[in-house]
Amino acid sequence: MYPLIRFAREVLSARRAPRLPPTGTHVSTHRCWPWDLDPWAELNNGRTLTLYDLGRIPMAIRLGITDTLRDRGWGFTVAGNSVRYRRRIRAMQRFTQVSRTIGWDARFLYMEQSMWIGGDCANHMLLRVAIVGGGRSGIVPPAEFMAALGHAGASPPLPDWVQAWIDADAARPWPPGIGDVGADRTDDLPA
Repeated sequence: MYPLIRFAREVLSARRAPRLPPTGTHVSTHRCWPWDLDPWAELNNGRTLTLYDLGRIPMAIRLGITDTLRDRGWGFTVAGNSVRYRRRIRAMQRFTQVSRTIGWDARFLYMEQSMWIGGDCANHMLLRVAIVGGGRSGIVPPAEFMAALGHAGASPPLPDWVQAWIDADAARPWPPGIGDVGADRTDDLPA
């Protein structure tokens, strides 16, 4: 189940917080509750992605993204991500989440989020976000979106590791191969 109560708390807090510049950092503190756990009594990897919403959406509020989306009839959708897990987050542990926009290119906004226990990074996510809708089919160019947000400047240079991820993902086949499913299963294959 989606953590609606925690989400509402983070949204209310973000609405009272000062605005952030386009690449400003949003920091929030959370706890790993029993319903966030996997069978090994640590934060479930799927739940990690859900909890990243509790940092990304409040950050979007503080950046003015949500107001701009609503005013223009646009949407905000994750178009890809990569997570690196390094430390366990155990039941009842408090952790700090750090969220920020790194920059943008012709199609996507790039963001990073991380969860910290003290000075140790437990996990880190790189993601790209597409702005969609507003009566158009396809993606709103990030430069147009940033201008609507009140930022007419160019993107900060994307770090080399982000560009390497973009390049690697562009080389990934789509649609993916499904392997050898066997002759008896070919009727289940997509057309």
